[in-house]
Amino acid sequence: MEILDINEIINLLVVLSIAASVAGFMAGLLGVGGGIIMVPALYYAFTVLDFDIATRMHLSVGTSLAIIIPTSVISSKTHMEYDAVDFKLVKSFGIFIVLGVIGGTFLAVNLKTSTFVLFFSVMAFIVGLFFIFFREKVVENPKKIKDSIKNISGIIVGFISVLLGIGGGSLMVPFMRTFGYDIRKSIGTASAIGFLIALSGTITMITGGKIAANINTPFSIGYINLLGFIVFVPVTMLMARIGAKAVYKLDKKLLSKIFGTFLIAVSIRSFIEYLNLT
Repeated sequence: MEILDINEIINLLVVLSIAASVAGFMAGLLGVGGGIIMVPALYYAFTVLDFDIATRMHLSVGTSLAIIIPTSVISSKTHMEYDAVDFKLVKSFGIFIVLGVIGGTFLAVNLKTSTFVLFFSVMAFIVGLFFIFFREKVVENPKKIKDSIKNISGIIVGFISVLLGIGGGSLMVPFMRTFGYDIRKSIGTASAIGFLIALSGTITMITGGKIAANINTPFSIGYINLLGFIVFVPVTMLMARIGAKAVYKLDKKLLSKIFGTFLIAVSIRSFIEYLNLT
């Protein structure tokens, strides 16, 4: 690593703090982990710190997942105060989310992820349009989700989430809305599922980095960078609670449009990342 001067250090901390604030607020407001914001911010930080380019993206994704653990706990706890977390649904997804995370980690450690980033970009764009323009056509009363659909969806959500370093809310919220769940219940439940994704993803990224890739990056455990974790966690935990409380003060129609706009932004960012990877 190169030695940084005081101006570079201040610039780095400012960028990380701003990204942490936005990511934490989004996590609480929209039921997402904030990884879409954290991953590029962490990648920038690791570039400034001159980390090995071959592992920068892996470290960004792994560290993002670790940061999402406390953020999702705070977000879920706040949504629980408003009875907006469906724990039966969370429990039914559990093992299949973990299986998807394990598969996603194996791919992240061993293969290029450009194809999966492109897939997510296209999907996020379509779902974003759905929330902005067609939300009112969604069934308003929750329908029973077949076990086979939950099992397959859980694996897919876990698989894609760990590849992108996200908590899965960008996938879970539209999935639950498709089956008629209230937007607030969807966001609250997605926050809890995000904890499962983040916890299992962190464990597998540590294991993958230590055992499969033998990573020895400074201040890191496997693909988890402790410096990034320490800078992000306090800010994201505070802002996650503020964002979660804001959910119950906003109009439901406005909230859906905000979520749709957010997914469009996610799509654009993912497509840019795809271009960088190819």
